[in-house]
Amino acid sequence: MEEQEEYIQALIELHRGLERQGPGDNDFSNRIISQIPELPPNPRIADIGCGAGAGTLLLADKFRTNIRAADFSREFLTELKERARQQGFDYFIETFECEIGSLDWEPESIDLLWSEGAAYNITFEGALKAWRPLMVTNGIAVISEMNYFTNEVPETVLTYMQNAYPDIKTESENSEIIRSSGFEILGIYRLPSKAWWINYYEPLRKKITSLKDSKDNTMQAVISETEAEIEFFKEYDDFYGYSFYVMRTI
Repeated sequence: MEEQEEYIQALIELHRGLERQGPGDNDFSNRIISQIPELPPNPRIADIGCGAGAGTLLLADKFRTNIRAADFSREFLTELKERARQQGFDYFIETFECEIGSLDWEPESIDLLWSEGAAYNITFEGALKAWRPLMVTNGIAVISEMNYFTNEVPETVLTYMQNAYPDIKTESENSEIIRSSGFEILGIYRLPSKAWWINYYEPLRKKITSLKDSKDNTMQAVISETEAEIEFFKEYDDFYGYSFYVMRTI
């Protein structure tokens, strides 16, 4: 348990100060938002697994309404609060330090649920089952999940994912999970690989450089795994990546 906590803290330290803690792109997200059905006036919005708040701040800017931002990391939430203050959005944002699979919010209290790159922590299916009761009927959820883009996945990728993300599925398999979890699918949008590089991996590489001389063995292990992840994605990004699932509760 202590080793796991040290590993998580090293991961947090590696990602502190970065705009994003995972792949994403504001223009891409705005295109998705522009295509979702009309929401009620002053919609109740939640960003679950918000990290340092790239998505939260975009939603605040877009909707100018109250947003609940939930993450397990106090460090990331502190960064979010400061960024919100700097951009004048602190009035709209309420942060929650918690486990994203056990939110104690009122049932049917969310009109728009947003979650980027976080559902995998409790599995995609687990996230949908945990979050569905929090949403109103005809509510909209936008949840990204790393998945295979094809059924013809090289053995090298399958083997890699057995360790990296054993619960990874195809888009069609995730679509079945969505339909069996009380949602209908409105659209599936694949995050372009350039969003991984420009907005995540390149800033992350710079942060790795600043920590290369760390004497912490756990940090060195995290750096080594992250560098291997980057190189692997560079070679096999045609086969896997993030898809954003836009869905409506039924």
